[in-house]
Amino acid sequence: MSASLEDLLCNASASGNRNEVTRLLQNGADVNGFNQFNRTALQVAKTSDAALILQLLQAGANPDVADPACGLTLLHDTSREGFDDSVRVLLEHGADANRVDVEGNLPLHVAAREGHLKVVQLLIGKTANPHQYNNEGFTALWVALQQGKTDTAQYLQSI
Repeated sequence: MSASLEDLLCNASASGNRNEVTRLLQNGADVNGFNQFNRTALQVAKTSDAALILQLLQAGANPDVADPACGLTLLHDTSREGFDDSVRVLLEHGADANRVDVEGNLPLHVAAREGHLKVVQLLIGKTANPHQYNNEGFTALWVALQQGKTDTAQYLQSI
């Protein structure tokens, strides 16, 4: 059985091959179509590649598609990894800064846990709720404090 266009698109996206992404989209691949693992090209995109993420969003990719098992979106993933350029692109294209995963974590919680201050500031600037509790009853401030991320905690405490 040959791979679908969506499988090929996801493979190109995951490897950061922007030229192949362009070719596949021009040949009819659905930017919001699912691969054999029930993921879209944006969900598997190389998180550090803001230009690739922008390319997919400009082609109509839904920025808020979540993993059905855990509820994570690409905004959660890029926030956790601290890729502020990717976070900025997602937010500028409508990604929901207040979308929670199955544990009740906002992208803000995961960025705070890792101490990614610049990402935290971007999320707050796009209406992420710093007072929202996750399922364990913790705000992003408490998550940052628990992990010893003092710069991030000080910023969150100041707002």
